[in-house]
Formats: sequence, structure tokens, C-alpha cells
Amino acid sequence: MTISSSLNAGVAGLAANATRLAAISDNIANSATYGYRRMESDFHSMVTSTNGGAYSAGGVRATTQRIIDERGSLVSTSNPTDLAVRGRGMLPVASATEIGLGQGVSQMLLTTTGSFRTDAQGYLTSESGLVLLGWPANADGTVPTYPRDTSEGLEPVQINVNQLTGEPTTSMTLGVNLPATETEAGSTGDSKNLSVEYFDNLGRSESIQIEFFPTVPGSGTSNEWTMVIRDSASGDAIVGQYALTFDDGRTSGGTLSAVSAISGGAYDPAAGTVIVNVDGGPMEITIGELGASGGLTQLSDSFAPLQISKDGSPVGNMTSVEVDANGFVHAFFDTGVTRTIYQVPLVDLPNPNGMVSLDRQTYAPSPESGSYFLWDASDGPTGDIVSYAREESATDVAGELTDMIQTQRAYSSNAKVIQTVDEMLQETTNIKR
Repeated sequence: MTISSSLNAGVAGLAANATRLAAISDNIANSATYGYRRMESDFHSMVTSTNGGAYSAGGVRATTQRIIDERGSLVSTSNPTDLAVRGRGMLPVASATEIGLGQGVSQMLLTTTGSFRTDAQGYLTSESGLVLLGWPANADGTVPTYPRDTSEGLEPVQINVNQLTGEPTTSMTLGVNLPATETEAGSTGDSKNLSVEYFDNLGRSESIQIEFFPTVPGSGTSNEWTMVIRDSASGDAIVGQYALTFDDGRTSGGTLSAVSAISGGAYDPAAGTVIVNVDGGPMEITIGELGASGGLTQLSDSFAPLQISKDGSPVGNMTSVEVDANGFVHAFFDTGVTRTIYQVPLVDLPNPNGMVSLDRQTYAPSPESGSYFLWDASDGPTGDIVSYAREESATDVAGELTDMIQTQRAYSSNAKVIQTVDEMLQETTNIKR
């Protein structure tokens, strides 16, 4: 019985070391595979109960586990949509084949790196056929609130490289100095004109015509102006008219002291703004707070538009796409405009090593991995997303070669045990002769 158990233990040792060698060979074969997670083998002794003091060898059993939470080094690339996760968390992806079938929600898979480029339909797809998933943003670039414990809100990130976009102008700031000498008695009373371009809802160029009329007193100085605002899109109709009074005191000289609306929206002293209705809708114009040096001023003898700014942009073509560290996908246009079109979350699980390993360095959540949660990148326990980067294989070739030598020696030793048992059984057979 003892000799037979020795034979069984030797056979079990051969099988266990063969399993370990298979894991080592897999690790070495994938030493250049981006995002690969190494397989680790572990041996467990098998103890057989003893009877009457006789010992029986139980042998050994090998188990393998993929170490998913072990990360490789990051290497830089030249593609802005080469992505890698730095720290905890994984990127949500889906199979391009499932998405191509168009049969509803695809299964969410997880990976830590990928080289994504647009395919024929504009999906950000890796060379292995994985499509990046994310939450679509609103037209204004904000991302709605989505459930974080399910993948139902995720959609394939699709980039329309032929997209045209424009942003309407909804606000502008006027930093203009009016000449104080024009409100003195005996001045000419000529108006000062200013034209500011803006973009309507269809990306067309329009303009706001602003006229400043000084109030010329019979004697002394009035420090008063009338501002008239016209809209070119409305046939140069007046959309706002305001009476402006400036301070001539020692501490606040040249700043606004009072603004009253003759027509158009009321003046908001807290924000220093007025709202006028142009052809495309309301537009907020900042003229400055009372007593503040910004906005409209009245100093010296020169009319000077010092700082004119506005939002909005003309229609432009998309030129590139990048993903920032927080997972926001930004589209860049040739007009200098940047729009947020998606947000890519990072998925975290209590036990990453409990996930099911699949092809193409992807993993699927399982009961052993625990329930997953979709975090904003750089939030909670997760790391951030690095663009222009790939994650190398977690295989240490030198360590694997060392383990292979040890495995080879252990295998040879177990083979020697089997050979020895065979010779002992042969001696036992020869006793009868």
C-alpha cells in the first residue's frame, strides 16, 4: 500500500509540475502582450488518513489563478486614444461583434488598456475588436446622472469625424472706456459706436451695434450717457436702451454709479449685467458692477474698447479626439472649440482576481469578484486614465525562467520517484524466483 501510494504521489507530482509549466509557458508567450495578467500556480499537499501507524502518501494538487490586480508598466505612444489605467479600476468595453449585430445592450467586459481608433462606423475600437464604452454627454457638454451599479447607461463611444458644430453666443462682456470730456458743456455731443460680432443659433455671423450718446449739459459736466443696442439679425432694431451715470468722486472716479433701463432687460447690479433679446434668444451682456473698475468706464478724453469677449463659435470641423485623466472624451474642432461628448468611467470590484478571464485581456464580473461600481476616474478608490499610453505585460521573463528551471528539476525528481518505485516493485516480483 505504501509503495503504491508513493507511485501515486509521483504521478501527482508530474501532473502538478506539468500544470505549473503550462502556466509559465503561457506567461512567457505573452510577455509582449499589452495588458496581459500572469498566471500563478500554487501547490497544495493532499493528506491521506493513516491506519495503524502506516503512512500513505497523498500527493500534491496544483491550482492556478490569474493575478488580475497586478499591473504592468506604462509606455508612451503617439496615438491620443491609446488608453491605460494608472492605479485601481478598469475600462468598460464590449465586443465589436455584439455591437455590430445591434441586438440591444452588449455584455460589459473589463480591461485595463487598449489602442482605440475609429472604425467604419466611428466607434472607438481596439485592434482586437473591443469597443470603448462611456456615458454620452448633453449638447452643452454636461454628463447626466446615470446609475453606477449597472452598465445599462453605457453606450459605445462613437466619434463622427465628419461632424460640423457651432456654438451660439449667449453672453458677452464689454470693457469700454468713454471719454469724460464728451459730457462737458460745449462738447460736440457726437456718438461713439461699437460693433461686436456674435454667432446665431445656426452658426451664422451677426453683430450687436452699440451706440453711446453723451449728455451735454448747459454748464459743468453731466457724466451721463445713453447706451443704445441694436441687433443686425433683427433688422437693426433696438433691443436695449440704458441711461448710464458715472461717478466723478476721488475714490470711485470713472466707474458706474447708476444704470437705468429705458427699454430691454433690467440691469442686475449684483452681477453687473443686462439681458437683451436678440433674434435667436436672450443674450447676457456684462457692463460692470457699480463702483467697479471693470466693464464700462468714463475716463480722460479717449474712446477705447479695452476688452471685448464673448462665448460661441462659428461652424467648424472636428479635427481630433482625446480622453483626459478624468475620463472625459473631448472633441476638438478647427475653430478652436472643444466639446465634451462622452465620459468613460472606471469600474472597480472588491475582488478583481475573482473575475472570469476571457480572450483579448478582458474580464467579466462574477459572484466571486463581488458587485461592481462605476466610478468617475480619479474619484473614490480608482486611479486615473492615461492617454497616449499602453500598459505592458505583467510578466517578468527572468522570474519565469527561474521558475521554469525549478519546475524542470521538480518534474525530473518526481519522474525519478516513479522510476525508483518501479525498481522496488521489480525487486518484489523477483522474490518469488
